[in-house]
Amino acid sequence: MKLNTKLVIIMMSLLVIAILTLFAMNQYSQNDLVHEIQESSTEVSKAIQLSVEDLTSEADDQSSRLTEYLKGARDKGIHEINIIDNEGEIINSSDPAKVGKKREIRKLEKGLRASSLRGVAGSSSMRPYDLVVPVIVGDEQLGYVQINLLLDNISTIQHANFLRRLVATSLVFMLGIFLTFYLARRYTRPIHRLAENVKRVSAGDLSVTFPVETRDEIGDLAESFNEMVGKLREREALEKRLYEAEHLSKVGQLASGIAHEIRNPLNYISLAIDHLKSDILSDCSEQRRKEAETLTDKIKEEVRRANYMVLNFMNYGRPLKLRITTFAYPHLVEKVVPLLREKLDEQKIAIVTDMPDDLPPMQADQELLRNCLFNFVTNAGQAMHDGGRITLGARYDGERNVFLLTCTDQGKGIAPEELDKIFQPYFTTKEAGIGLGLAITERIVKEHGGEITVASSLGEGTTFTMVLPQKV
Repeated sequence: MKLNTKLVIIMMSLLVIAILTLFAMNQYSQNDLVHEIQESSTEVSKAIQLSVEDLTSEADDQSSRLTEYLKGARDKGIHEINIIDNEGEIINSSDPAKVGKKREIRKLEKGLRASSLRGVAGSSSMRPYDLVVPVIVGDEQLGYVQINLLLDNISTIQHANFLRRLVATSLVFMLGIFLTFYLARRYTRPIHRLAENVKRVSAGDLSVTFPVETRDEIGDLAESFNEMVGKLREREALEKRLYEAEHLSKVGQLASGIAHEIRNPLNYISLAIDHLKSDILSDCSEQRRKEAETLTDKIKEEVRRANYMVLNFMNYGRPLKLRITTFAYPHLVEKVVPLLREKLDEQKIAIVTDMPDDLPPMQADQELLRNCLFNFVTNAGQAMHDGGRITLGARYDGERNVFLLTCTDQGKGIAPEELDKIFQPYFTTKEAGIGLGLAITERIVKEHGGEITVASSLGEGTTFTMVLPQKV
């Protein structure tokens, strides 16, 4: 429901409530007033009837009858009853002190008139009223009946009804004020929150999400805001990917050029070491030859490691070209392990395999997959400072038609907050690392149409799994 519709409904509801309340109060007041007038009229009629009976009766105890009657009639506004003959003498009265007094007939106005008296002791009326009724029997007028009325009851009823209407109107007004404050708080609070979120977004925080709680204009505004923030997130992610792609492209080109230039002196150093070992060291003494061989082996290993890093740079900076061949994965493992055996033996790390004898041959780029194995084993060895075991496993899932190639170590593990970053280029936790090994490995696996997963526990070890489809 729209906000305008809600406001109109609320205002119309308040108006209807106010009208119905005032109508009900007015109807109640009228009924109360009519009832009181009816009772007062009945008492006046009884007073007139009693007065006529007294005027036409010859008994002498009529004054006591008026006095007794007046005791119950005072509550209905009848204060005093006087019976006056044609000469103006009060011949009977509810006030015995007035019997025998004279009234001027000419001044007696027939009907209901305001009394000349300014009030009666003990009465709260502003002014009493006199009702003068002539008594005529046949063609003869016997006298007059004068009834002094106090309209206190009617005034009290009118005053009470006024107070009721005032209270009802005040309650409706207070209800309107309460609803106004409620609506103001209900609809301004989400607007303030939305304004705060807009400030956060303008400051660069795109994690803001505004909850959609209503289906009115504010809800539409919240949906538009969330849609805007979502598009800003997409744009930021796209810009970030474009920047990274451009940056990596430039770095890859630079790295490829530098690596190509570095490989030449590395090859020369490697050849020079081989020449030293084969020709020059043979002329040295046994002790000097062993020391020189140890030194040349270490130089050779460092050259090999540097050459491997250069190859990583070169491979990452150029597009991959797969050369698919059919081979047995255990044979590939047998070629990789000896290259790393000496370094792993120094670290007291053993390599074991867990592969079935009936593992079918696989179709992949043998050289690129060799690089993947080399990266896994090298990283595993760097994570195992106290020695341990690296397990290279393989199995074939016939239902999915994929190979599951695993590398499990017993190293220090990977922190949970770093699991999502380990495949990012140039991300590394090692001081001497360049952060391209796993990035290149993931790229090779994806080029084969597969995927790579990792499971790690701190202090227990890490397992990398390559899922490679079997080419048909």
